[in-house]
Amino acid sequence: MSLEQLKDQLPDYAKDIRLNLSSVLTAEGATDLSINQIHGVALSSAYATRNQTVIAAIKAEVSLSDAEHEAAKAAATIMGMNNIYYRFVHLVGDEEYKKMPAKLRMNVIGAPGIPKVDFELYSLAVSAINGCGMCIEAHNHEVLKAGVTKLGIQSAIRIAAVINATAQGLAIAD
Repeated sequence: MSLEQLKDQLPDYAKDIRLNLSSVLTAEGATDLSINQIHGVALSSAYATRNQTVIAAIKAEVSLSDAEHEAAKAAATIMGMNNIYYRFVHLVGDEEYKKMPAKLRMNVIGAPGIPKVDFELYSLAVSAINGCGMCIEAHNHEVLKAGVTKLGIQSAIRIAAVINATAQGLAIAD
């Protein structure tokens, strides 16, 4: 499935999402990110939606190496675990949990097989979709430290938001 076919499947009430989908996946629409970062954020975001139609369309649209494809899958998967765990730690309001070791394997974060800053961007986008404030703060800090601009970070989150809204629009279509 192509991106155009995906957009054609979106109902009229999702016209804004159709238009945004066209713009956020371009260098002009995702300012301060490389095309590989745009594509990696889009693919990891698609995986985070769990919507097979969106995943197929984004996979067909992006041009990434095998390592970048695997890293997008890894970001969606590891954040699927971390976002639940750390959202609990953050929201429970008990400082004792913050002091406890997570005792969860997260080796892929340290050695993702692609530039660490790119994996952090993927993880930030997935964490935004999954709504984990603690992870959003941590990954935002890491990408800023690595030199990504706030405009670049905003672009990554805009991509995640539009990809997620695309999956939502398809899920509620009649």
